[in-house]
Amino acid sequence: MELGMGNNIVRSAVSSRHMIECRRLTKVYLSGENETHALRGVSLTIDPGEFVAIMGPSGSGKSTLMHILGALDTPTSGEYLFESRDISTLPDDELADIRRTRIGFVFQSFNLLPRATVMRNVVLPLVYAGVSREKREERAAQLLRQAGLEETHWTHLSNQLSGGQIQRVAIARALINDPALILADEPTGNLDSQTGEVIMATFAELNESGHTIVVITHEAIVASRAKRTIRIQDGLVVSDQHNGHTPAAHPAAVSDQNKREKMRA
Repeated sequence: MELGMGNNIVRSAVSSRHMIECRRLTKVYLSGENETHALRGVSLTIDPGEFVAIMGPSGSGKSTLMHILGALDTPTSGEYLFESRDISTLPDDELADIRRTRIGFVFQSFNLLPRATVMRNVVLPLVYAGVSREKREERAAQLLRQAGLEETHWTHLSNQLSGGQIQRVAIARALINDPALILADEPTGNLDSQTGEVIMATFAELNESGHTIVVITHEAIVASRAKRTIRIQDGLVVSDQHNGHTPAAHPAAVSDQNKREKMRA
């Protein structure tokens, strides 16, 4: 099955532009006179259409890096270019707009509204965007089917579902605005191993349909499902390797990024 918006799958020549470019990122947290250096000069690039795992133990700085990549935080120093735009010093309202329109989040704790139905959870971002009820429910139904959640569950409250079903809902919600980047923070952390495998297979299918996927994890087996693994330790990139795949930017993702850059020019 193919996940994502079919009308955005456009074939074109692969570009060398990066979707993500981090240049010497640092992040220092202050507590009184004490300083904690969470990131110590991280530099990396991720191209459109890649499937990347950022892996590290607790305290490695991977969560701090995830927050910066997701426009949830800004670095103390360095530059973060997202879709060729330096967003490391943007004000909160502009960062919020990027999060809303360009990044889809999938969290370990799911972050669904427990007293809202599956359908309501998925369509909510489109409600805020002013999309008509008919169009937003049509879009949500498409994504829920593609994520593998049976229609009989759509009227259930999210707290009536299994962990795997909830994560499928979270993936559908992450896709609802057709973002450029899917950022998943420990997406299998609350799931059994078999369900975790299914969720990672879903991400692989998303990647094959042109989505850029970045998964944050501390588990080697989860990282191995990605096409590339970046290891973080003590706030530094200690390795960056491809997992037996030939990395290539997906033409659909590159085409989408190129169009948006032309619109900004």
